[in-house]
Amino acid sequence: MSRNTVLKIDISALQQNLKRVREITPKSKILAMIKANAYGHGIVQVAKALHAADALGVACIEEGIQLREAGIKAPIVLVEGFLHESELALIEQYNFAIVVHQKFQLEILEEQQLAAPVNVWLKIDSGMHRLGFKLEDSQNAWQRLQACNNVCKDIITMTHFANADDLQSQSTSEQLAAFYAVSNVMPSEKSLANSAAILAWPETHAEWVRPGIMLYGVSPFVTKSARDLDLTPVMTFSSEIIAIRHLLKGSAIGYGSTWHCPEDMLVGVVAVGYGDGYPRRAPNGTPLLVNNQRTQLVGRVSMDMLTVDLRPCANVNIGDKVTLWGNNLPVEEIAKTVNAISYELLLGVTGRVPKVYQ
Repeated sequence: MSRNTVLKIDISALQQNLKRVREITPKSKILAMIKANAYGHGIVQVAKALHAADALGVACIEEGIQLREAGIKAPIVLVEGFLHESELALIEQYNFAIVVHQKFQLEILEEQQLAAPVNVWLKIDSGMHRLGFKLEDSQNAWQRLQACNNVCKDIITMTHFANADDLQSQSTSEQLAAFYAVSNVMPSEKSLANSAAILAWPETHAEWVRPGIMLYGVSPFVTKSARDLDLTPVMTFSSEIIAIRHLLKGSAIGYGSTWHCPEDMLVGVVAVGYGDGYPRRAPNGTPLLVNNQRTQLVGRVSMDMLTVDLRPCANVNIGDKVTLWGNNLPVEEIAKTVNAISYELLLGVTGRVPKVYQ
């Protein structure tokens, strides 16, 4: 490739992070969350790598079909369920399990005549107030699903936590109690724990856990790093030096002249910008690695380029590697610097950046 800007996806790290989930939750089955193109890592390749997971979770039917047509045989759960009656034929055809979280979905299932019953996860709103049946309506929904000929009877009940990443919040314990208060009368396997709950709230593990961000080697917590949690980064976003400039003291760099050289110095131009998904809002001082030597962004990020301070870096040449995030430079640190969340950066890398799987 002429422009050596690339995402390297470490398959062994991905599989090690799945193993870490197994170590933490040895009695639970794993629904590996690979929605949104596996958090930017490539949904098909990640699905193949996570063959040891018990099932795969996607957001929508299009993601599920993409996996089936790539030859993925694992159980697939549509975590937003179906949105239209017409999708039921595809759910049957591709053998998807569905989350039922709204009354209209229940009514459609009751009205249809399917060739075979579908697997259902019943979502209960225990306090996040996004998707799910209200606590007071959940038993009726359960009973109607049990009576529906289009639904397999081994229904799984589930909920989702709003603040499991906040270790000081009481809401996770409150949601846990509220969920069990209504679901204990429903003889079913249960699923509550996302990545943060897997790591910090062992009482939530139940029969199924749903790891997402931790699979990709990223911490869900502000106060703990991936290394603290024994997780390994899967994505490394890197580029290369394409020019080295010797600039005089006072020289302004980039659009808007937002940074001026404090002394005569070397500045490197890197072949990556917001057209590749590196955040334009990254401020002066955002860390980068040049040949694994830590330095900083100087000047405003352009569409296709950015500029770095080469003063801390020895023996830099054109073509040398620049790490934007990955091993030794956690995406969590970059996200904090640019006032974003790690998910946003992982998902924001654009399609013109090729992925290399290792």
